Amino acid sequence: MRTPSPGPRIDDRDVLPHLDGTERGLVVMMCGLPGSGKTTYARALERRGFTRLSIDEVVWTRTGGRDAADLDPAGYDRLKSAAEKGLWDELIRLMEARRPVVIDYSFWNRATRERYKAAIESHGCRWELVRLRADLETLRRRLSHRNRRSDANSVTVSDELLERYYATFEEPVGEGEFVIVQT
Repeated sequence: MRTPSPGPRIDDRDVLPHLDGTERGLVVMMCGLPGSGKTTYARALERRGFTRLSIDEVVWTRTGGRDAADLDPAGYDRLKSAAEKGLWDELIRLMEARRPVVIDYSFWNRATRERYKAAIESHGCRWELVRLRADLETLRRRLSHRNRRSDANSVTVSDELLERYYATFEEPVGEGEFVIVQT
């Protein structure tokens, strides 16, 4: 049985200090593999006034608190697609209202990143792509702790799945990314 526990402790003042939550229409796209710290950083921005959008939390709610790893892959894909559609609509609404937003999502492939950037720019907003980079051993270590928790942001990731994600992740290079190396 996994037990709830808080994520890693970081000092909010050290997290992206140039993003203070006052820039209207700013959309921060968190980019990284499971365990890289996307949710931790996104929550720090949320405490500064950003609206945080999280697919994992929507799926968690729609499954009544079940770990996505416990769902059949086809069912999970359907839930994830529906969650992404709903969050896309919410993102559009928030951009039209010029609210600062942080998207807590992997953005693992370039095509998805480009689609979001184009939509953000077409709404007269500005984006920042924050790439949280960690080596495979760091991700394994972090996920071994996270996999013991039971909450919306602790989807279990097996070592096999992590290796597959690591091998297929499309590293943003020359995309205007701000890179933070995780240890």
